[in-house]
Amino acid sequence: MQEMWEITGEYVVIKALENGVTIIGLTRGRDTKFHHSEKLDKGEIMIAQFTEHTSAIKIRGRVELLTKHGSLKTDD
Repeated sequence: MQEMWEITGEYVVIKALENGVTIIGLTRGRDTKFHHSEKLDKGEIMIAQFTEHTSAIKIRGRVELLTKHGSLKTDD
């Protein structure tokens, strides 16, 4: 059985620099809504993807963020 995987969007890597970092996925469309959230503790990494359903990612807390455009850290 052949699996069909289609990569539709860019990836971002999020590394928590403190405990309790919140990552929230926001939907596309006329009304922006929360559709998924995750909590990370210090040192944990999440790889997120922009898709046909996810248009934005909101991050609360201190993180290092890596994208194809470069990297950044939130202010202390």
